[in-house]
Amino acid sequence: MDTVSIARYRSADPNSPDAPDMPDANDGGASPVAASSTDDGWIAIIEPNLTGHRWRYVEWISQACVEAGHRCLIITDTEFATHPFAQRVVSAARPDVRLVPLDLHTVPPGPQYAMSVYMRFRAFYARALEQVSRTERVRLVVAPYADYFFYTLGGLGSPFGDTPWIAIVMGMTFHHANFGLRTPRRPLVDLAKSALFRRAMRARGLRTLFTIDPTLPDWFAGTKPRHAAPLDYVADPFPEIEGVDPQLARARLGLDAHSRYLLVYGAISERKGIRELLPALAHKHDAPCLVIAGEQEEYTRAFINEHAPQLTHAPVIFDQFVSEDMERDLFSACDAVWLGYKQHYGMSGVLVQAYRFGKPVVASADGLIGWYCRDGAMGPLIDDLEPATISRALEALARRWNEGAPVMQASGEHLLSRNTLDQFKRTLQAAMA
Repeated sequence: MDTVSIARYRSADPNSPDAPDMPDANDGGASPVAASSTDDGWIAIIEPNLTGHRWRYVEWISQACVEAGHRCLIITDTEFATHPFAQRVVSAARPDVRLVPLDLHTVPPGPQYAMSVYMRFRAFYARALEQVSRTERVRLVVAPYADYFFYTLGGLGSPFGDTPWIAIVMGMTFHHANFGLRTPRRPLVDLAKSALFRRAMRARGLRTLFTIDPTLPDWFAGTKPRHAAPLDYVADPFPEIEGVDPQLARARLGLDAHSRYLLVYGAISERKGIRELLPALAHKHDAPCLVIAGEQEEYTRAFINEHAPQLTHAPVIFDQFVSEDMERDLFSACDAVWLGYKQHYGMSGVLVQAYRFGKPVVASADGLIGWYCRDGAMGPLIDDLEPATISRALEALARRWNEGAPVMQASGEHLLSRNTLDQFKRTLQAAMA
């Protein structure tokens, strides 16, 4: 996933060089951050976008902060102030965890911002810290998704000035060719990005960079970096929760007790491979029934609504924010998980979830998903998203069911066994100290 995305951009007011200022505490308006009662400073978690998996990382990092005795400010764009996670933070009204909604999506004028998505995001992060620092002392910044701006660091330096910071990168792919991963080969682009990455690792204030890609630290170590920040692997986490009785879960979800169900889960966008999966299933009488769960992008929603009636088995669709309890039911109730993603080369939390619940997957052979599933133990791999390829993978899955293949058991020997929330928190806490 060597790209970045955001819900939308807003154009800056032509009479203003930048976004609106944070309200002053003394001007009669309500400051989003109350005055702190101590002078030990805050940890600022900056994430402009709470869609997809991003809100979960913010939640887990904030929990790690509090559990280690730190105070944290969760800074996001005003667009996400009504997100269920943001609302939970506000309702809890904890003195050590506060939500700070700011305008982080307005694009400042200037050709550099019009031409570069990385420059736009760098401006968002710099703006967030500058505005919060007017009323609060921030001693450390955490960027849960530093892919947004990381390539700008070599030329422009840290957006956080002298403030120390730690960060996570999720989808760097420029090094994958060195490890035989299936990703698009772009020799010149990859060479440029690898050089920018190495320079960025020497950015001012960078205390530690984490990656959820286990191959990236090995590549970086092979470059024999000098005067660079540490680059450490942190496993993409999933809480170690117990599944529930499948029939009980099916009853709560309104699913049939005897059908086979294939789960498509998460932020439902074109990159889920849904535009290829639905036509492949059309009129395929022996296909499992689809369960599509997660908030859908508008364009994808229109496609699903158009093609769902063509399926032999009407799909079960939950176009909504999925709570943790509902997530447990979904992975307990369904028989397999779809991971045939399109142009997605990074890690997937859904893969971790399938592993935890012992569910077979139909997975793309591309990127890190294909790398983790390369031995076929977790389910059939697909080399492309052609209808015939998908059909063959589903037939292989059906044979596993018909032959009574044992449910995959999470094993301490598997690399995915490290993907626990406790491990994630302890890794981050060590860098926060």
